[in-house]
Amino acid sequence: MVLAENICGSEVDAQGRCAHYRQHWDVVANRCATCGQWWACHRCHEEGTGHAFGRVSREAADAVLCGACGHRMGYADYHGAAGCPRCGHPFNPGCALHTGLYFL
Repeated sequence: MVLAENICGSEVDAQGRCAHYRQHWDVVANRCATCGQWWACHRCHEEGTGHAFGRVSREAADAVLCGACGHRMGYADYHGAAGCPRCGHPFNPGCALHTGLYFL
């Protein structure tokens, strides 16, 4: 299981929230295909690396991580879900606006 301390970003809390996204439901981390690390958000990645965020295939099985329970999931399980399929923690519906930043 990946724990929140393995989520990269600025001021990441115990459930993966960062300095840019701190609401209760901001617990999703995305894996960068370039560096393979989990990131709290695209802005944290921009600040913390020297490369563009490597978008992950929508078919990848481990593209998204729930910071509340560590559950890894693919785009199909994550996209449009109100919350984590394992623990039920709610996800921010506004994240759908960033689909193109994280997925091919």
